Parts: sequence; structure tokens; C-alpha cells
Amino acid sequence: MGYQGDRFRERTSRELLCDAVALSARIAVWEAQRVAVVAEVERRCTREDHGFASTKGWLSSVTVVSPGAAGRIVELGAGLAEHPAVAEAFDAGRIAFEHALLIVRFCTKPPKGMPAEALPGCVAALLAAADGPLARTDGVRAAMAKLEAIFESDDQPASEDTDRNELYVSKTLNGRVAIRGDVDAVTGEMLLTALSKYSAPHPAADGTRDPRTPSRRRADGLAQLLSMLLAFGDLGVEGGERPHLSVHVHARDLGQDRREEYARRHAGAGATANTRPPQDPHHPDNANGSYGSDSTDGSDDTDDLTDLADRRGIAWSPWMGPLMVNTARLLGCDAQVTAIVLDQHGAPLSVGRTHRTVTRAQRTALAARDGGCAFPGCGATAAWCEGHHITHWADGGPTDLDNLVLLCGTHHRLLHTTDWEVTIGKTRHPVFTPPTSVDPAREPIPGSRRNPGCGTSRHRYTRDREHARNRDTVPKLAF
Repeated sequence: MGYQGDRFRERTSRELLCDAVALSARIAVWEAQRVAVVAEVERRCTREDHGFASTKGWLSSVTVVSPGAAGRIVELGAGLAEHPAVAEAFDAGRIAFEHALLIVRFCTKPPKGMPAEALPGCVAALLAAADGPLARTDGVRAAMAKLEAIFESDDQPASEDTDRNELYVSKTLNGRVAIRGDVDAVTGEMLLTALSKYSAPHPAADGTRDPRTPSRRRADGLAQLLSMLLAFGDLGVEGGERPHLSVHVHARDLGQDRREEYARRHAGAGATANTRPPQDPHHPDNANGSYGSDSTDGSDDTDDLTDLADRRGIAWSPWMGPLMVNTARLLGCDAQVTAIVLDQHGAPLSVGRTHRTVTRAQRTALAARDGGCAFPGCGATAAWCEGHHITHWADGGPTDLDNLVLLCGTHHRLLHTTDWEVTIGKTRHPVFTPPTSVDPAREPIPGSRRNPGCGTSRHRYTRDREHARNRDTVPKLAF
């Protein structure tokens, strides 16, 4: 049996294009049939039937399907049985295997704040994002991120959950080093940005393409990156500027207070008389993708979720795609910000000056005041910390020492994603208030201090707690 490509050598270019499209359509049908058959095997067959501990193990042992791919086939088959709308689109070849699996996983573990009756509308929104040959995974993930924002899930999306991060670096028997990891979107964005310059293809002088595979180029880029960092602590310049983490977000979304947004969307019939109804297409809340209207036509609120998912604002990173707006707020606490004015079609009209939200002088002053991460009990040094705005600058908070606190990455994320609050007490030092899940009484706790002169005596600690209990009105976190 000769090489399969031989049979197509005599085909015209037009015929080859048609053949590729037709074969792809047939493969999509066969893929759907395989998922259905494997789902039935999973439902009916036991170890006595196929001799393996699981359907996944059986499939990967009797075919060239890898164990990971076999597991995904079994998972999708089980999910499609529970969600017929997704099954119909997948069986018809309108959505790809990977996108069907993403949607099934969303349905299996929806946002905690999403009512059950909203699921059909959410599925319709995701199917619309995944439909057709132009659908891309980033687009489906963006729709999911928007729906997560609409229903105010308290859980971080899996793509941004740093608790799942893993990195394995181990020496092998042949003297090499094996690297394997799984990191969140922000860490991935930083890694890909840092690698970009050094892993780009380099054609020869005569124009011959770089013969290295992408994986080889990334490995070479990592070696050069590490060499540059160890030698100079400098990543050089790419595209006219030093490599940096870029996040794009609409100013209106960046300034959205989570608690105010939640209250506004769930106000329902309690809206004030001078508030236009959410179904008004010109209402800014409606344009922002709010959920929960007091429509008078008797239709289900979930009917417009497909449209809402397209309009709801999220942040976007060049390499990793969608990020939650709350993550953009966290990154924006200590960053360089450039304002870009866009027209109604999203085309740039003007670009403002780039300015740093926390200056070097302010970081030096914060290091002198806080001595490192100010969170109670944390020992992170100032070099590992970021400046956190107590009231975010996007919400009108000033960038001065009475509205800033030094936090390590872990505790910075904690302040942005939980109900911990921080204020500046009368002694002009940070005071932290735990959520009720940590302390039902929410007793204020003075921040850590490690610098000489700051004092750590019991007298100073007690005095600060007293000040914290009787403090004047001071800025609080808007989360």
C-alpha cells in the first residue's frame, strides 16, 4: 500500500482544495460517531467486556489514541448526553471537538451566581461563539469569561487560578533536564512575552526559512533568555520597547466596582423611576452587558444572553487572550498606563502619554513605611512586592502614600479576589480587616512592620487596634 499522497498528485489545485474540505467534513462526522459509540461503551460495557479498568484505558490500548485524548472523548460523550443542544451542534459538524468539550465543561461547572434557568441562554451564547469554521478557541473562552463576569462568580476562572500552577524541573538519567508545567494565563502571558524575541524564526541571508521546529526555537529562546538574565538582567528590546506584560481593557470596565455592579444588575424591579429600562438598547448598562431586566413583554431574561455575551467587557492580553476585568484591575494597580481614545468603530483616534501608576519614589517610600508585604504575618521582601491602590485609581483613588500599600503577589491577588479590606489608620500605616469567613467579628489587624522605628511592641499593636476600631472614614477596597 503506497503513500496516500500519491493518489492526489494528479489532482488540480481546485480539486485538492475541494478534497481537503470534503474529507474534513467527513472526519467531523466520524469524530461525532466515535464520541457517541465510546459514550455507549462507557455506559454499558464493564471490565468483563473489554478487560480494562476503564473505557479510557481500553480505548488508548486498542487504538493509536493517546490516554489523554481518550479521556477527553469519554468526557465529551458523557457531557453531550446531558446537553442535547451541544450534542446537536457537534453531530451536525458546526462546532469543533475542542469547543464542544469547553462548552460541556462550562455546563458541568457553571458560575456559582448563575441561576439554573439561565443555562440554556448561556449555552446558546457559547454555541454562537463556537459556530462555524472561523470560530477560534480564544473567542469561545472570551464568551465564557464574559458570562463569568455577568454572573459574578466568586471563583476565579481556571485560566487565572494560580493555585493550580505547577512547574516540574527534573534531571533525567541521560543527564538532561525535563521541564513540564501548567500555569495561569497571566504567568503564561509573561513567559510568552519574554520568549517572543528569542524564539522568533530567523531566516537565512538568502531567504531560506528557519529549519528549526517551533519547539526547538522555544528551547533555544529559553536558553538565550536565561543567559541574558543571568549576565545582564536585561531582556533587550522587541518592537521598539522592552518586553512587558500588556493588557487591553475598556476604561468603563476597568472602573467597574464589583459590588456596585452586582447590586445594579440584581436590582430588578427595584430600579428607580428615573432609570431607563435595561432593554433600552441605548442605555449604557445594557450596552455593558447587564443581566436581569424587568422586561414587560413576558419573555425570559435569558433570551438575550447571546447578544449580552458579545457586548460584556473583558480584558484582553496579546498572547493568552481573555482575562477577567478584576485581573486587569489587579495588574493595573502598579503599572504603566496609556490612554487610547477610540471612535465608535474601535479605531484609535489618539494616544495619550504613558504614565506610571506608582512611581519609583513612591515605591521607595512604601518600602520604608511597610518594609515589605504589609499583609499580617507575611515576610516577603519589598523587592518581591507590588504597590496596591486601596481605592483603585480607575475608581478615582489618588496615587499617594495614604492610598497605597505594599503587597506580595499572593496577598495582592487575595485583596482583589476576596472580602479582605485594607485601610490606612490614624498612624498612617495599613490596617487589614478580614472577611467574616476568617473572623466573624471582623476585628481589624495592623499590617506587618519590619523596619526599624516602626515598632512591634504589644503597646504599639494594641494602640493600632484601638485606632483601627475608631478610625475615621478612610478609603476601602472597592471589591
